[in-house]
Amino acid sequence: MCGIVGVISTAPFNTRPPLAAMRDAMQHRGPDDAGEWWSVDGRVGLAHRRLSILDLSPLGHQPMLSDDAGLSIVFNGEIYNFAEIRTELESKGYTFRSHSDTEVILAAYRAWGDACIARLRGMFALALYDVQQQRVLLARDRAGEKPFFYAHTNGQLRFASELKALFADPSVPRTLDAAALDSYLAFGYVPGGQCLVAGVRKLPAGTLAVFDIARNTLTSQTYWKLPSPPADMRADEHELVDRLEQLLEASVREQLVADVPVGVLLSGGVDSSLVVAMAARVSSRPVRTFTITFPGHGVYDEGPYAQIVAKHFGTEHVELVAEPASIDLLPALVHQYDEPIADSSMLPTFLVSRLIRPHCTVALGGDGGDELFGGYHLYQVVLAQQALRRRIPGILRRPLSAAAHRLPVGFRGRTYAQAISLDPLEAVAQTGLYFDRVTRARISPLLAHAGVTASAEALRSRVAASVNGTLQQLTRADFASYMCDDILVKVDRASMLASLEVRAPFLDQRIIEFAFGSIPANLRTSLQERKILPRRLAKRVLPAELDINRKRGFSIPLADWFRGEWGTYIESVLMSAPPALLNRAVVAELFAGQRRGLNNGQRLFALAMLELWRREYDIELPEARISSVGA
Repeated sequence: MCGIVGVISTAPFNTRPPLAAMRDAMQHRGPDDAGEWWSVDGRVGLAHRRLSILDLSPLGHQPMLSDDAGLSIVFNGEIYNFAEIRTELESKGYTFRSHSDTEVILAAYRAWGDACIARLRGMFALALYDVQQQRVLLARDRAGEKPFFYAHTNGQLRFASELKALFADPSVPRTLDAAALDSYLAFGYVPGGQCLVAGVRKLPAGTLAVFDIARNTLTSQTYWKLPSPPADMRADEHELVDRLEQLLEASVREQLVADVPVGVLLSGGVDSSLVVAMAARVSSRPVRTFTITFPGHGVYDEGPYAQIVAKHFGTEHVELVAEPASIDLLPALVHQYDEPIADSSMLPTFLVSRLIRPHCTVALGGDGGDELFGGYHLYQVVLAQQALRRRIPGILRRPLSAAAHRLPVGFRGRTYAQAISLDPLEAVAQTGLYFDRVTRARISPLLAHAGVTASAEALRSRVAASVNGTLQQLTRADFASYMCDDILVKVDRASMLASLEVRAPFLDQRIIEFAFGSIPANLRTSLQERKILPRRLAKRVLPAELDINRKRGFSIPLADWFRGEWGTYIESVLMSAPPALLNRAVVAELFAGQRRGLNNGQRLFALAMLELWRREYDIELPEARISSVGA
């Protein structure tokens, strides 16, 4: 795991960008080594921070050049099938100086050009400069495990693993993007290629782009997409479980490969426990496992469940005790996350990463299982909602929906009652929103002034509309958006702040394609059972005494914390936010509802993260002149 940064200009820079400062803004991503390289003409600069995982020798140093210096690459991630690709290239006459996967990518580009990207199986973000063709190839992995920010303006391209690296260049503006703000208030994260900073974008997952330096053009293409769902609903359940077991075992075997100590994050849930089971099966030594506990908060305490799994598989198990996080931790995490996310589990994810790091450099986790196999309770709620909708006469649906709109935000069932009048695709687009479109316009005067209307729902609809069937639409939308832009961002930034590499065996390309291309909806989730195939596998390989029907994961007792100093702190943050950004009267309504027992804790956390982020990075509002609105 590493950090990459680059600057490219169609003409020589008048003043070279501070490439080393940009690189070192991400020192936490790579404390082991640092490198910087400039082209002879001074128009291309690449830099890298290295966390050594494979080939710890200086031969793995980046930026890495080809033997003839015609290619230069910066790469962040791991290619799990690099040995297989290397063998194929050696059969074609290619030779290698190192044992690193980075050198394999250089040779693969020589052999197959841009098509080499589709051959890579792993997590990655990379930039490869071709001197002869005067072009830079950019690429990001299929699931979006590794981040990639870029800005293309005035004949110049800047890119980096983290937004803070771009901000280390004073020429990069810091103005809030209104459309991305709408998405954040809807989802609690910024989806797709959007960025909360105007003029900055994110390279979407499964995408490669080419910057033609002479023409000043940046063209992108999708090199991979999810397969179509199976048309036949009569799949053999036993055969599918067998296939899942084979694929997960193969993925875990590949992802255990490293030249540094490796462990497994164990929550005691189905997904992480299955990873432990496969790791114990293929490893020649006891597996190291780690879990986090919250003393005094029994429902959040994973210790007893993790102990069952650890004992059964004979792992070297470590329980890490997390005391209530200090308020001082929030600004540090806001700085690390580049963009705000409303996922409060970022806190235990960082805490467990920091506590694990003295024990190992790489950790395997269970991320991806819920999105691939239908593990969220929300999916069952939506299925039940649609069953109810079919029973309600059409003439009554709109009045019921209108009545739900008048309920206070946070009222249990409000969101689902609002969707009664919507067709299934519209309902999917509005599932699980933090704030509906009406409340978003109320809470941020900036949105109404900028004329942003329901752009967030439109983004989700485009993903969901690619297939038929509510469950297929929901899981695909969550894979492409929630998992990529919330779950994986949370894991990447929190673990990298501790200089820990986290790998996700469930996000192996073969497992993703199996999950979306071979499993019919009726074997994904039903009203009676979620995540059907992984639970069948769990019954086969996990200890019988483990409760596989529970679902908790790495979460925190946010409601409890809100009743203490956290609540006071967050209220002070929000009530002092610029009124052009947040309407204080609406914020006060949310706090009043929280005190009455309404479920507004996550919403208030989302708004606090937004305001803390604005302060941390000194973000300007695009319509500062309306600062008196909403006071």
